[in-house]
Amino acid sequence: DDSKDNITIFTRILDRLLDGYDNRLRPGLGDSVTEVKTDIYVTSFGPVSDTDMEYTIDVFFRQSWRDERLKFDGPMKILPLNNLLASKIWTPDTFFHNGKKSVAHNMTTPNKLLRLVDNGTLLYTMRLTIHAECPMHLEDFPMDVHACPLKFGSYAYTKTEVIYTWTLGKDKSVEVAKGGSRLNQYDLLGHVVGTEMVRSSTGEYVVMTTHFHLKRKIGYFVIQTYLPCIMTVILSQVSFWLNRESVPARTVFG
Repeated sequence: DDSKDNITIFTRILDRLLDGYDNRLRPGLGDSVTEVKTDIYVTSFGPVSDTDMEYTIDVFFRQSWRDERLKFDGPMKILPLNNLLASKIWTPDTFFHNGKKSVAHNMTTPNKLLRLVDNGTLLYTMRLTIHAECPMHLEDFPMDVHACPLKFGSYAYTKTEVIYTWTLGKDKSVEVAKGGSRLNQYDLLGHVVGTEMVRSSTGEYVVMTTHFHLKRKIGYFVIQTYLPCIMTVILSQVSFWLNRESVPARTVFG
């Protein structure tokens, strides 16, 4: 039937595409720069640790690029692939510059999505939990505000080999899910997306940046710190208004 015919066709297509394919070489090597389009969907933001100056974020991290070697002609325009195929093709060596620890989820199977379009365009999505560094200036505590960065880019390829761009532009490529904030002491005000160039001894690299802006919730500290201190001061002054002969009352208030 048609289903078996399609399976046979795509099995042959994949075998042909991978025959002689070298995943050690990036697309367009020697001819053009490889463009990797990226976007991020934040499913959960927080908690934030003032002590360790870090925050935790859960994301769907999407990357898309074009590999001319993987063009095909078949009955379907988009071919959903098993995540095992990701190890057989070239994928970007993306890493998080300020990440202290990153976890790729593997239950019940690796949380990865790979799709191949007939023109050779690949979509590669991963679910990640990232513990990232967030430099904090606590001089204005508890009325402090912070901008926690998330920075990523290629580990080995300079801007002459691989460049990163935002898939939907700077305004729409990073999205935070409604109700995704897991913050007790902060309000997540928003985020600013950008791009940087970082120069090192090995060359100049494209670095994608997102800064999440946080403002500490003053209400928590009003109740936990300010009000108790104010009440203590007020009560300590009451004793001066009591008759000095009322020793028990003066003792209670002061």
